Amino acid sequence: MSTSILLIAHAPLAHALRECALHVFADCGDAVAALDVPPHEPPEQTLANARALLAGLATETTLVLTDVFGATPCNVAQRLVDGVNSRLVTGVNLPMLLRAVSYRAETLDSLVSRAVVGGTQGVMQVAIAAPQNQTRRPIHDQDPYDHQQ
Repeated sequence: MSTSILLIAHAPLAHALRECALHVFADCGDAVAALDVPPHEPPEQTLANARALLAGLATETTLVLTDVFGATPCNVAQRLVDGVNSRLVTGVNLPMLLRAVSYRAETLDSLVSRAVVGGTQGVMQVAIAAPQNQTRRPIHDQDPYDHQQ
């Protein structure tokens, strides 16, 4: 049986990430649940909502993904996974979620590793290449800097 994924994040991030995952993996709807945390909701209410979502997932193991370490969604998730067969990873981004959905049939420990790697490898600076075959400006141009952009 595969692992379910529970997203807990500041509103509206959790549902937005879930919708992106469904866009790529249309068949993952039953395996991915989302809980948006409103700004003024008491943590006890958020925890009760998270427990209800967790109980509704039809798997033995769950990977819980949150947005920011130390914020309310993460603090609630820490209380949620205590004593249950789940793992918590914070700093969720779309590459992490897509990797987790792709490998949800693996063991929970393996899934955690793949999610973290997917999340970190998905963050990179992209170099912008200069346009090719661009004509050069005339030498008498007023701009002393002849940059090709």
